[in-house]
Amino acid sequence: MQTTQCHVAPGYENVLELFESFLARDPQYSAQLAAYHHGKQVVALAGGPDMDEGAITGAYSCSKGVAAMVVALLVQDGLLDLDARVAHYWPEFAVHGKDRLLVREALSHQAGIMGVEGGFALDEFTTPGAAARLAAARPSWQPGRQFGYHALTIGIIMEELCRRAAGESLQDIYDRRIRTALEIDFYLGLPEELEPRYRDVLYTIDPQQAWVDPLSMDGLNSNAPVSTIMELPNVRRVRRAGMSAAGGVGSAEGLARLYAAATTGVNGGEGFLAPGTVELMSREQVWGLDRSSGLDNAFAVVFMKPHPSRNFGSHRAFGHEGANAALGFADPAYGLGFGYIPRRAEDGRTPGKAHQLAAAVRRSAAALS
Repeated sequence: MQTTQCHVAPGYENVLELFESFLARDPQYSAQLAAYHHGKQVVALAGGPDMDEGAITGAYSCSKGVAAMVVALLVQDGLLDLDARVAHYWPEFAVHGKDRLLVREALSHQAGIMGVEGGFALDEFTTPGAAARLAAARPSWQPGRQFGYHALTIGIIMEELCRRAAGESLQDIYDRRIRTALEIDFYLGLPEELEPRYRDVLYTIDPQQAWVDPLSMDGLNSNAPVSTIMELPNVRRVRRAGMSAAGGVGSAEGLARLYAAATTGVNGGEGFLAPGTVELMSREQVWGLDRSSGLDNAFAVVFMKPHPSRNFGSHRAFGHEGANAALGFADPAYGLGFGYIPRRAEDGRTPGKAHQLAAAVRRSAAALS
């Protein structure tokens, strides 16, 4: 199996060789890969069954990194203060010990509200009703004292803070100020006319792990039994609504271009985030054992940070991975914007394909610099 799209700038041939080795070893492997270096596209690859350059598919929690760009714009505009209390913008939130929680703490998975008993209906996630239920929820730990990945509810928190601080939806801000303005091929709300480009994510579920106790920490976090997280982007109404936690869809080129546009700018332009905003948003807030998974994790404000188990970039890198092992990030130390989206879900922990490809891109960028 060969690549169906192949653009590789001089010096990045090792990236192509690695990508094609994955194709050669597995006839079912399908993926897209893209990278920008100092604003210029240096890698654009697609290959495998039904995954050409025009395809788009689900990227799961990569959506969080995309949505966080809107949060960063509001911080940059002075509409949202990371050191203000969440209740300053959202008074109803100030119950059950959540009154002192800071915005930066809530957006780094420290709120302790990974879900609500009974779960949220899929059509509820992006509505003010979900925010009202979450605001009234009793946290599972003392807010701000520990952290645990809020797989779906951090999207509700981001969206409600945008509504309160800016007076419009996160999805509308993203579409107007980022996606359309910068021609980003990634969507928080997929238009009907682009549906023919969508390819379902392929995944398998271990029958021994198919049931999750809905009242356990894991059940709250995964919204069990209301939804199956792996099915989310494959549900039309979810990708139409563009839920910012896991409903975004797009191409690897779209992810790479977004992160490049935010930091270095693309094709001679300037980054839409000032260096000071990038530093504020990408500064690590928590690191250690994640209360949700029991595994090591590290977060900035919404964005994931590299650490030994997710070694995707330099210490200055920031981005987000998805449940299918999709990955998007910026690495200011190397001037990179990176995007990787497989069609068939993979294991995202090191030494996953995304991390191997990211290391190959970094090696090339470092050698050329």
